[in-house]
Amino acid sequence: MIKLNSFADNRLIRGCIFCGGQAETRDHIPSKCLLDRPYPENLIIVGCCYECNQSFSSDEEYFACFIECVSCGSTDPVELNRISISKTLQNSPNLRNRIEASIVKIDGKSVFTPEQDRINNVMLKLAKGHVAYELDLIKRDKPNYFWCGLLTSLPEEYRIDFNAAHVQENVGEVGSRSMQRSFVTKLSITDTNGKNKDISVLINDWVDVQDKRYRYIAIDDKGIIIIRIVIDEFFACEIAWEN
Repeated sequence: MIKLNSFADNRLIRGCIFCGGQAETRDHIPSKCLLDRPYPENLIIVGCCYECNQSFSSDEEYFACFIECVSCGSTDPVELNRISISKTLQNSPNLRNRIEASIVKIDGKSVFTPEQDRINNVMLKLAKGHVAYELDLIKRDKPNYFWCGLLTSLPEEYRIDFNAAHVQENVGEVGSRSMQRSFVTKLSITDTNGKNKDISVLINDWVDVQDKRYRYIAIDDKGIIIIRIVIDEFFACEIAWEN
């Protein structure tokens, strides 16, 4: 990842981004358990308190193991693709058994049933981290919209829109990393008279943290904050707040 320094008002982000307490430590966004070694350079870190940092650890481990098991269709460490997750389940038989116990048979097929609260907790944490880091905003309140699930579960038309870069209509926080990543390009459109004309638009594109492992886009436009995340090109989420 390209390292960018925020040039927004440094008074906007102070203390733990999750609870507002003293930022005694730093938290990775995304969590390292969602990435493979060697880790990308310039991983995102945000300020948080020790208590918040520790409170996510168990859910993050469960989440990383769960989506790998779902992706591979097995809890057997030998059949998993990610070495780190395979080792985790070998060393944590209770966690493996817990995920194994979530499997139910539907029409003869094995279906993994997630512990949804734990997954939601992790995704909301990630979204809040991206809001703080990319947009220089703090969102501790409940989002107005929350969805997470398999990327393939989205209708094809919406999945295309979900994966597309965002055409920015309003500029967000001046100097934010998101604004620095945005770029201007020209599009050719046809007006109501049938004539072609070129217009300049501001594009806010996805950020690839690790290829095919983790990507996200952070949008601050027209009074709405939107975070979209895709993990393993398999699991996705969209979380939004109205300003």
